[in-house]
Amino acid sequence: FFSNADIWERAIYRYTSGGYLSIGYIRPVFSTPMSSVARLSSTVARITSARRSAGHCEASAARPSSSRPNLAHKAFKTAALPSTRRVQTTMKVNSNTPNTPNSRLSACAAPMEAPSAAEPSSKVIEVIAAADAFCFDVDSTVCSDEGIDELAAWCGAGEAVAEMTRAAMGGGMSFREALQRRLDIINPTQQNVDAFLAANPPKLSPGIKELIQTLQRKGKDVYLVSGGFRQMIGPVADALNIPRSNIQANNLLFNESDGSFAGFDKDEFTSQSGGKAAAIIHLKEKHGYQKMVMMGDGATDLEARREGGADIFIGY
Repeated sequence: FFSNADIWERAIYRYTSGGYLSIGYIRPVFSTPMSSVARLSSTVARITSARRSAGHCEASAARPSSSRPNLAHKAFKTAALPSTRRVQTTMKVNSNTPNTPNSRLSACAAPMEAPSAAEPSSKVIEVIAAADAFCFDVDSTVCSDEGIDELAAWCGAGEAVAEMTRAAMGGGMSFREALQRRLDIINPTQQNVDAFLAANPPKLSPGIKELIQTLQRKGKDVYLVSGGFRQMIGPVADALNIPRSNIQANNLLFNESDGSFAGFDKDEFTSQSGGKAAAIIHLKEKHGYQKMVMMGDGATDLEARREGGADIFIGY
């Protein structure tokens, strides 16, 4: 996922040395004036127009080989967009065209709407129907924003945290270390958090309240399992009629004397890599659940689908 049309062009050139390139089921994930899909469509349209003018256009459209959306790690997202429109574009590369930036891609693009929703298999439906409990990620899933980013901006550390996140994306840093570094930059006080919560009620994703109400009516237990903070997720649970005891998340610590930041509770499952799977394993052992579902938008949510953890993962 890229935020710049020129980067899309370079990515397209890089992977089109010959044959067919299928770019399918791209879900916009950047909260920018122009979504990733729109950027790609614009870029392809410009390339196509230029190639048509030069008389080098060859094209074909094909059905997608997979109905699954691409999943992106949370670190690549600023916020999930409400739209889940998907576009398929197939391009044929003319390998006889001179090898220049504007001539490597000799293509006509045929954007086309993909099916609005893929039907799950009967096995998936059976597992969901038989599930004892459902676990939901919070940031960019239950809520439309990313809590730590919003808190950072409130505390005047938004740009610094974003820069640190970009550096962390290079690898070599554990989830816990990245969390510690971001919190050290934000340095939130108890007063900061209280003021933030008072001014920022939960931004629930469309339809999530109705979904959770339906699950609860059907006797399913619902949990919020997040790498975010209990202080910020508590109001979300209240808005959804989920007991706060059903929250598995990190806990900010403050000094009692003045409310200054004192770190976070490292005993929480989600304070480390693989924590969501550990939290679900714990819930299964504690409550005797036989089947549990995890729903979320990031790699840490997918990690919950390991042996002994979630029995099915739903990518949001």
